[in-house]
Amino acid sequence: MKEVDSTSVQISVKHLADAFDRFFKKQNERPRFKSKRHPVQSYKTNIQGKNQLPEVSIGCNKLKLPKLKWVRFAHSKQVTGRILNATIRRNASGKYFVSLLVEQEINELPKTGSSVGVDVGLKNFAILSDGKVYKNDRYFRLLEKKLVREQRKLSRRQLIALNKKVKLSEARNYQKQKRKVARIHEKIANKRTDFLHKVSTEIVKNHDVIGIETLQVKNMQKNRKLSKAISDVSWSEFFRMLEYKAEWYGKTVVKVGKTFASSQLCSSCGIHHDRDVNAGLNLKQEAERILASSTVGTTGLA
Repeated sequence: MKEVDSTSVQISVKHLADAFDRFFKKQNERPRFKSKRHPVQSYKTNIQGKNQLPEVSIGCNKLKLPKLKWVRFAHSKQVTGRILNATIRRNASGKYFVSLLVEQEINELPKTGSSVGVDVGLKNFAILSDGKVYKNDRYFRLLEKKLVREQRKLSRRQLIALNKKVKLSEARNYQKQKRKVARIHEKIANKRTDFLHKVSTEIVKNHDVIGIETLQVKNMQKNRKLSKAISDVSWSEFFRMLEYKAEWYGKTVVKVGKTFASSQLCSSCGIHHDRDVNAGLNLKQEAERILASSTVGTTGLA
């Protein structure tokens, strides 16, 4: 108990209580003890109070953590605001990360007076109603062959360890290959997340009203032929980014009901246009209609 700081123990107890609350409400399964074999290891530490010196502070390429004192880290971005807590995490590839929760004031972005509809797809990731197209780079597909090859090596090393009656936690070759597979997954996830952040930020900066469609992604993933492609594009995460960034910067995201036929309706009869751009135009017009009706007392959401 003396090896860890007091606030991390208190936060762990609070997390346990929250987990049991969700369990009794049937929102998740019974809480389990953390295991050294689990790929993600983490803990959270807090500052002591407003009137005391913070336990977490940043120096020149160094981070001060309770009990650990000053630790070197890659200082890639300037941290602004008052640090509230820090989460220290080791991922499956063996890398250590610190996530800092800071309190700061976010200024709204200047208004552009522009509205846009965003239609997502598999051929192209996103098509805006103004004709802007964001290509789908298919990050998983690019590294899928390499991932399959390394996973086969992992399976063989697992079999060898089991035949020799060696615990997987003690099998060095297995653990080494496991980290190699984890690094490939990490590379795919990092590329995808970076792309989603760039696209969502650009859309929020350039438009005041953003119309998006309500997708049942879980139901769509039941299609075995498209499940990998749908998982790779991460539509749900993209929409989540659009929503919280719009809230930060004073913009508006309008969800159009899932029954709205954005692709089937013609946004301008008599004119030939791209199917996806047409869907974006319909989403834009429906978002403006919903937003206008909500200002007079009705939500208009389907």
